[in-house]
Amino acid sequence: MYRLVLLAVLGASSASFALAAGAPLGFDDARHLLNRTGFSATPTEIDAYAGLSREQAMDRLLADVGRPAATPPPAWAAGFESPRRFRGMSAEERKVAVREIFQKAFELQSWWFTEMLTTASPLNERMTLFWHNHFVSSVRKVRSPQLMYRQNVLLRQHAFGNFGEMLRAVARDPAMVVYLDSASNRKGQPNENFAREVMELFTLGEGNYSEDDIKEAARAFTGWSINIDTGEFMFRRLQHDDGTKTVLGRTGNLDGDAVLELLLAQPQTAEFIVAKLWREFISLQPDPAEVRRIARLFRGSGYDIRTALRALLVSDAFYDRHNRAALIKSPLDIVIGTLRQFQFTTGDVMPFVVTTNQLGQALFAPPNVKGWAGGEAWINSTTLLARKTFLERLFRTEELRPMLAAAMSGGNPMATAQQQENRERFVRALMEVQFDGGRWLRQFDGRDPEAVQRVILAAAPVNEPLLGLDRMDLIRQLTQDPVYQLK
Repeated sequence: MYRLVLLAVLGASSASFALAAGAPLGFDDARHLLNRTGFSATPTEIDAYAGLSREQAMDRLLADVGRPAATPPPAWAAGFESPRRFRGMSAEERKVAVREIFQKAFELQSWWFTEMLTTASPLNERMTLFWHNHFVSSVRKVRSPQLMYRQNVLLRQHAFGNFGEMLRAVARDPAMVVYLDSASNRKGQPNENFAREVMELFTLGEGNYSEDDIKEAARAFTGWSINIDTGEFMFRRLQHDDGTKTVLGRTGNLDGDAVLELLLAQPQTAEFIVAKLWREFISLQPDPAEVRRIARLFRGSGYDIRTALRALLVSDAFYDRHNRAALIKSPLDIVIGTLRQFQFTTGDVMPFVVTTNQLGQALFAPPNVKGWAGGEAWINSTTLLARKTFLERLFRTEELRPMLAAAMSGGNPMATAQQQENRERFVRALMEVQFDGGRWLRQFDGRDPEAVQRVILAAAPVNEPLLGLDRMDLIRQLTQDPVYQLK
């Protein structure tokens, strides 16, 4: 029933409008911009953008992007552990080594979660996450947290740069080489995985290439491999097929770089990327004419990502009332957005990383090569209940503290030492969480009586707030409303 209400809200529409060029955004439009490009803005952040025009707002947003993460990575991230170490291990030693890999993977998730939670540039993390879900790799297959960290660094380096340069870098990225089996792509025994995905998921989209194009492109990428001892990209010339190939109508002694240039030369590539950005920031149904218009700007700029992003985020479509509350929040939107917007104090982020994993968005581990589907796929009876339960408990931290304290002294006598340690760490972390509701609500002193609702929800609530509620109860009711699941 709750899901039906949510979908009804998504389908609701109201009159569209176009903001006069150069006019100030105002509070509601500033909120819309910041919540789509970040993780649920605070009233102070919204106020800072309300007096800006669309173009000025984009100038400010883009002025602080493209920087390295401020959160220090785990100490082990700078190294590399060769898979050769598994040779000669006993079965038990191998199990221990695999557990260590996944423990490091969780540490890596916690590192990126912390950066998202504390960053001064939410758009920087939003775009890095977008590309992580475009150029998909997963630690579950790569089995190297170090390579996944390197890939994250690469994606954030190129997140607002040139798409062509990013495509070339990702094609050589060791995590991608492992994930899409490029290392086993050899002359006489071509592996088509990378060739298929670089066309279907990274550039052209389905229907814009043939099976023969994939087979021939796979031959062009033969020899693209990895140094098993250093974790660096390596071209193995003796494994490369240097014969004549025909890809997308072009015939010659094509290598991998030539294929990438052919893909970038196709108009469909720019349209595919713009349509995907549209679904990320505007709505699930791109406007074909607008996509083509922005794609022409994108190609004309030589694939400058900022050009495409700016055109999308200053467009009438982005600010159209039909597109408000039109996207379902991801698990990271729900968890990080709530913590940031309500200015929670946290310590160890372990419980929140566990929550986002349980809700279906495990960083560095998308479910398959297509990544997280998003949209309605985030919502089912189990995840909706888990979302509501998380929010309910989060805003009752003080009430739950005695129960958490009691849990510290309990435990499962059958649990291993590691399980007991993890449990105690989880409970300690929850006890560190604090929400100063009085301080947060003081931001609304002297504001419109509906200001709290306008900050928290992207549209009018499904359930009208009960009369006579104190403002803390109002917060709880609004965060439990179906519209809180939307942005």
